[in-house]
Amino acid sequence: MSDGQENSLGRAASAYLRSAKHQPIDWHEWGAEAFEKAAAEDKPVLLDIGAVWCHWCHVMDRESYENAETARIINDLFVAVKVDRDERPDVDTRYQAAISTISGQGGWPLTAFLTPEGKPYFGGTYFPPDDRYGRPSFQRVLLTMADVFQNKRGEVDESAGSVMLAIEENESFSGHAGNPGPELLAKLVDSAIQQFDERNGGFGSQPKFPHSGAIDLLIDAASRTGDAERSEAAKKVAVFSLLKMAAGGIHDQLAGGFHRYSVDERWVVPHFEKMAYDNTELLKNYVHAFQTFGEPEFARVASGILRWMEEWLSDRERGGFYASQDADDSLDDDGDYFTWTRKEARAVLEEDEFAVAALYFNIRDVGDMRHNPQKNVLHVGATLDGIVKSVGGTHEGVRALLESAAKKMYATRLQRKTPYIDKTIYTGWNGMCVSATLEAARVLGLEETRAFALKSLDRVLEVAWRTGEGLAHVVAYGEGVAGARIAGVLEDYAFLANAALDAWESTGELKYFTVARELADTMLARFYDAAGSGFFDTEKVEGAAAPLGVLSARRKPLQDAPVPAGNPVAVTVLLRLFALTNEAGYEACARATLEMFAGVVEHFGLYAASYGLALRRAVEASLQVCVLGSDELEKVAARKFLVNKSVIRLSREQMGMLPPALAETLPHVPEMAGGFALVCSGKTCLPPVSDVQGLLAALG
Repeated sequence: MSDGQENSLGRAASAYLRSAKHQPIDWHEWGAEAFEKAAAEDKPVLLDIGAVWCHWCHVMDRESYENAETARIINDLFVAVKVDRDERPDVDTRYQAAISTISGQGGWPLTAFLTPEGKPYFGGTYFPPDDRYGRPSFQRVLLTMADVFQNKRGEVDESAGSVMLAIEENESFSGHAGNPGPELLAKLVDSAIQQFDERNGGFGSQPKFPHSGAIDLLIDAASRTGDAERSEAAKKVAVFSLLKMAAGGIHDQLAGGFHRYSVDERWVVPHFEKMAYDNTELLKNYVHAFQTFGEPEFARVASGILRWMEEWLSDRERGGFYASQDADDSLDDDGDYFTWTRKEARAVLEEDEFAVAALYFNIRDVGDMRHNPQKNVLHVGATLDGIVKSVGGTHEGVRALLESAAKKMYATRLQRKTPYIDKTIYTGWNGMCVSATLEAARVLGLEETRAFALKSLDRVLEVAWRTGEGLAHVVAYGEGVAGARIAGVLEDYAFLANAALDAWESTGELKYFTVARELADTMLARFYDAAGSGFFDTEKVEGAAAPLGVLSARRKPLQDAPVPAGNPVAVTVLLRLFALTNEAGYEACARATLEMFAGVVEHFGLYAASYGLALRRAVEASLQVCVLGSDELEKVAARKFLVNKSVIRLSREQMGMLPPALAETLPHVPEMAGGFALVCSGKTCLPPVSDVQGLLAALG
C-alpha cells in the first residue's frame, strides 16, 4: 500500500474496523473471501479481534500494525483479518476459547494464527513490538508462525485439530441432572458469599469486576426469610459491595456511570472504558438495593447512572442506546480525561470548594496513575462528618460546597477532548438498556425515562425485527454508516424478548406481550436443541454455506462473561411467558435447559449467577401483582426486589386485551371504586385489595 492510501476497512461499518483504515496492512473483514485468498495463496491467516473501547488494542495498533516493517511481514506472509468483537460476538467467543486452550489466557486484543480453513494453531493477546514483559516481539512471532506453517505443516494441522477438538468438548456440557432446586440454588448463593472481600467489598482480588448478576442473586436472597443466617449474610455482602463500588474510582464521581473494571482490589484505579451493558446491570443492582433496603445512597447512584446514559449513550431524537465510551482520547492519554492533579482542581475551584473537594475526592500531591503520579482518580476519601471536623462549618454547608465543586469540575472536564463514543446500537444491549431503565423509572418515579425506554424499544423492534426473517444483531451503526445485516445471536433474542415483557408490565399494552411471544417462539425454533436441551448461541440455517473456521463449533452459553449468558436469560423469558400463558411447552423447555447444566453449574461460581437467577424463578411460584388505577399501590407493589415478582400496571380499558392466563382471572374481578391490586401466586389469586395495608398483607 502506498502512503496515504486507505485499506479495505475504509468501507467497513464498524467503528473499530474503520479506525484501522489508514494502517499499511491489507486487512480483510471476516468472510469467505479472506479464507479463499489464504487457501489460493497457501498462506496462514492472522486474525486480530478487538474493540473500539479497548486501550491495549489501540496500543498494539500503533506499535505494530502501523509499523511499516511489521506491515510488510504481514502482507508478505499472511492474509490479515480484523474483527470487531462487539459486532461479531459469535466469532469472538469461539476464538477466545481456542486461544485460551492454546495459551491459557484470553482477552483483547486477541491475536490468532489460523490455517486457511480458519482453524487456530497458535495465538495470544497483546504482543509487544520488541522482547519485553516476558513476551517475544510481535515480528519474531510473525516470522516463526509463518515458518512453522510453511515448513512444519504436519505439526500445524495436528495442533489445529487438537484445538478444535478441545473447543467442541469444552462447549458440549455433559452435566445433566434431574430436578435442580433449592439445594443447588443455595450453593450458588453461598459461593458468592464465600468469595466476598470483607475489606474492600466485591469478590476476589485484583483485577476486580462488579459481578452484577451475583449481587442481584444476593439481594434476592436477602429478601427471603426462610433462612435468616443466609439472608443476613447475603444482605451484608450486597450492601457493602455496592457502597464500596459507589465510593471508588470505578464509579465516575462527576458524570455518573461506572467504568468497566478496577485494576486494583480497592476499586480505585479503573480501566476507564464505560460499557452500556455494565451500566445497565449495575443500574438494576442499585435500583434493586434501593427497593429492598431503602438506602438513599443507592437511589442517588442509580440516578447518576441514568444521567450518564441519558447524556452520553442515548439517541434522544430517534430512540436507542449507544454501545460504549472509549477509555482514552489518545494513547498518550491513559485516563487523563477522567483524572485530576491538585493544580488542575485548584485552578477551577474557590479556596473553600477546593478544601472540601480535595478531602472528599482524595485529591493528593501524589496520586494514583503510574504514567503521571500527580494524577488522581476521584474516589471518596473522607466522610461528611470527617470533612466538617477538618474544615469546620455544617453538613449542609459542606454538601453545598461539594455540589458546587463537582459541577465546576465536570464543566471543566467537558472542555477536554472527550473519549470516543461508539454510537452503534446493538439489539441485545438495547434490550438490556430498556429493561434496566424501565425498572429504574418505576422505582424512582421517572416518567420521561420510561417514555424514552419505550421509544427505544419501538425503534429496535421496527428496524431489527422482521417476522419470518428474524432479528438483526445491529440496529444502526454510528455516524450514519450503513452495514450488511448481521443475524442476531441467542442473546439478542433473549434480551429483547425480556425487554418486551418488561414493557408490557409497564404499560399493559398487549402489543409488547405479543412481540415477546413471537421472539420467544422464534428463539425456540432457531436456537433450541430439541435433541439435547438447551440453546445454541447461533442459529443453524438449513442450506447455508458451511460455517467458517471455529464457527462450526456449537456453543451453549452458560457463563456470564460479563453479559448474562444466553441460556439462563432464555430460561427467564420462557418462565415469564409460562406464567402469562399457562402453556406447558414454555415451562418444559425452560426446566430441561436448567437440568442440562445442573450437574456442572456450581463449578462456575460467580460466573453462573444468571443461572441462579433463572433457577430462582423455577423454584419459586410466579408472584404477579396487577395494579389498576393507583399510583400509590403500584409504588407499594414495587417495594422489595424478588426475582419471581412482576408488577403489572393496567387500565380498565385493557381488561379485555390480556395474555391468556390473566384473561382467565382479571375480567372476573368485580367493579371496585378507585384503584385496586390483585396478587396472584402461581395459579392462585387472593381477593382484590384497594388500600396499602391490604396490599402489604397480601404480599406477606
